[in-house]
Amino acid sequence: MDKFISNVDCQKWLNVYRLYGTGFKMKMAKMKPEKGKELKVLDSWFQNELPAAIQERNEKNVTKMELCELMKWKLSRGKFRPRLQQMVESNSEDLIISASKKAFKHLPNLKKAIEELTVLKAVGPATASAVLTAGAPDQAAFMADESMQALPGLMPLQYTLGFYLQYMDQIKQILKILQKEDKTWTAHQVELTLWTFQFLKLNDPPLLIEAIEGSSKRKQENSNGDAKSNKKLKPYILCALIVSNATALDKNTKS
Repeated sequence: MDKFISNVDCQKWLNVYRLYGTGFKMKMAKMKPEKGKELKVLDSWFQNELPAAIQERNEKNVTKMELCELMKWKLSRGKFRPRLQQMVESNSEDLIISASKKAFKHLPNLKKAIEELTVLKAVGPATASAVLTAGAPDQAAFMADESMQALPGLMPLQYTLGFYLQYMDQIKQILKILQKEDKTWTAHQVELTLWTFQFLKLNDPPLLIEAIEGSSKRKQENSNGDAKSNKKLKPYILCALIVSNATALDKNTKS
């Protein structure tokens, strides 16, 4: 488990990525029921509906309603700060659309894209990263606390542009390795896998260990089992060959 980050294995990463839903349910279970239900709806919206809506537009952008919902999603995942929600709602529709259009056009330059979004009230690098992730998951990853905590050299956490770029440098390095085997991996999927890894590491280590080490152990067990089966079968195969040869010889003698 200790080498999960430093020695990237595509199958192990996929196993952990597939546990994101399980980990998220555990997170919701730790919350008050109504808060957990709200987060479930918001996360589904962020992961599915919002990206689809952005992709359908001629020019990628987010609306005021979407930015406000995104802020709710972000705050629901961590410490809720109502003042931020009020501040983001004070931005005008036109300014939000204009700033987000400019940001998406700057990609893959993450620095400039983030700078365009942070002109908005209450939008710092972390919220800006969420906007970019929703519209360009192949190029950006959300600045999730757990995802950053999983990576070496990023403690203590900071929420600055420079820190985000350091975080993304490591995301890109991991993504490059994963895409050698599977081109469909995205920066956002790497982030979700890191989140799942860190969350399960703290909340359900046995499940995480099974995901990382279970597949390789099963392969080894299956391989050993096949070898043992082959050893057991060899005498039977030999007997079958002897019987077959004897039958053929008998037929030739009779003929």
